[in-house]
Amino acid sequence: MNATQAETGGESPRAGPVPRTGRYRWMIIAILFFATTVNYIDRTMLGLLAPDLGKELGWNENDYGNIVTAFQAAYALGFLLMGWLVDRFGPKIGYAIAIGVWTVGHVMHGFASTVASFMAARVVLGVGEAGHFPSVVRASSEWFPQKERAYAIGWVNSATTIGVILTAPTLWIFMTWLGLDWRETFIYSGLFGVVLLVLWLKFYSNPRESGKVSEGELAWIEHDPPEQIQKIGWSRVVRLREAWAFAVAKFLTDPVWFLMLFWLPKYFASTYNVDLKVVLLPMIVMYLLSDVGSIAGGWLSSNLIHKGWTPNAARKVTMIIAGCCVLPLLFVTQLENMWLAVVLIGLALAGHQAFSTNLLSLPPDMFPKRAVGSVIGLGGFCGGVGGMIMAKSTGLVLDATDGNYTLIFAACTVVYFLAVGAIHLLSPRLTRVSV
Repeated sequence: MNATQAETGGESPRAGPVPRTGRYRWMIIAILFFATTVNYIDRTMLGLLAPDLGKELGWNENDYGNIVTAFQAAYALGFLLMGWLVDRFGPKIGYAIAIGVWTVGHVMHGFASTVASFMAARVVLGVGEAGHFPSVVRASSEWFPQKERAYAIGWVNSATTIGVILTAPTLWIFMTWLGLDWRETFIYSGLFGVVLLVLWLKFYSNPRESGKVSEGELAWIEHDPPEQIQKIGWSRVVRLREAWAFAVAKFLTDPVWFLMLFWLPKYFASTYNVDLKVVLLPMIVMYLLSDVGSIAGGWLSSNLIHKGWTPNAARKVTMIIAGCCVLPLLFVTQLENMWLAVVLIGLALAGHQAFSTNLLSLPPDMFPKRAVGSVIGLGGFCGGVGGMIMAKSTGLVLDATDGNYTLIFAACTVVYFLAVGAIHLLSPRLTRVSV
């Protein structure tokens, strides 16, 4: 037993065969990358159109707040349903249903006129989009062994910010270049979801049924120790410490991502008098840095496992390093130079995405494949609840401090270390669950 194993008390995964490059499983990741991009374009589009829609439809701030809250609540609750659905029917059918539901919700925006009808569209969108990450992690657990899984998930996770960045250019193509109005833009951009659904149904299957992998690659994909149990019911999932290790970490850290998505434009507008919807370069720099973090975080833990570290040590050490990358947020509110703030916030976003990539890798480490969707669903629900609490508390703090973000950013730097502590307390060795 090497030093890392001795410290954690775990066993390294068996060496297995020499890894095969395998193009097909990386094509699956490419489809999931595209899916993530579409997912985030669809959820972000309303936010960019909201100022114009508010003027046209007569929304006040409370009306728009209700529309946003409807999405967040549906997204949180949708994780519980969609996680179960992916486990019940498998990622091919489960994700196809999710794509279909969120695409219908997206197109519904084009027919909405009242606050209530926009809320209904956001509810359908939120429920469907909640099926994305349970499907991503379940599919990755089927196509990638433990040594590669975090790296694969890191690539898919990086597309979240690509989707945010591409939303404005997408609106320009439809509304300026093609001359469509906002209703037509919602309707015709639903074609992205249709294309995605066709690609998913055509190309996705599990490795053994695909007929696209060699015996050597299949041996590599399946070289992890065989699962002792094939399925864990939902009623058992919610009683397992390992599931709550993931869920508590999501509750603590997901709100930071929601904060950055929803409040960064307001922070830059109030602090530097910059509208990120008009001056896109700062947003692009910050989100590209977050993409680097997502991929690097997955690479680091995967590389450490390749070198003989236990998954327990590799995942937790990488998450601690990622948490350290968020610490510069403590100094952002003291900076007068906008671009230095952009770099520090970008570093924090990179740390968050590196942490998130490894956190998403934990359920397949601890649970059988047919329970992964439910565990991701539980964590996603808790993360959504945390996001709603963060949104409300951020508003209260900003009102009480005359718009000062110091306390909020300071809280963001602490939660990652609390999350690692919770994970270690509830699952000291990240051992696989047993009956």
